[in-house]
Amino acid sequence: MLWIKAFHIVFVASWFAGLFYLPRIFVNLAMVPADSLAERDRLLLMARKLYRFMTILMIPALCLGLYLWLVIGIGSGPGQGWLHVKLLLVLTLLAYHFYCGKVLRVFLVGANTRTHIWYRWFNELPVLAFIAVAILVVVKPF
Repeated sequence: MLWIKAFHIVFVASWFAGLFYLPRIFVNLAMVPADSLAERDRLLLMARKLYRFMTILMIPALCLGLYLWLVIGIGSGPGQGWLHVKLLLVLTLLAYHFYCGKVLRVFLVGANTRTHIWYRWFNELPVLAFIAVAILVVVKPF
């Protein structure tokens, strides 16, 4: 079980690295001048590759988490309300992940209408979720 937990943590941390960095690329893309095609193309290439890589990392993170929950029974029994909140946050992060894919497609077709300031705020959401998940898993407040 400890090996599964360890690999779950590794894949979750790796997925979060992508969730932290891809929106930062969106900030940079929103700031690219219209005549700077090389810079735009370079950032789009980085964003496409990162999105693909973080999607690949997300899959074992989710599978190992489901295994820990459904097979090993972590979070089962009374007093496990923390897990329900964590699962809600995971679902929210999944929606955030796929929304990042949608934002990437908007940038690819050159249809972005949001400012870099909006993306700066958008970039903070996974940080807040990470803090909440870490507290829930370690402290198990309820």
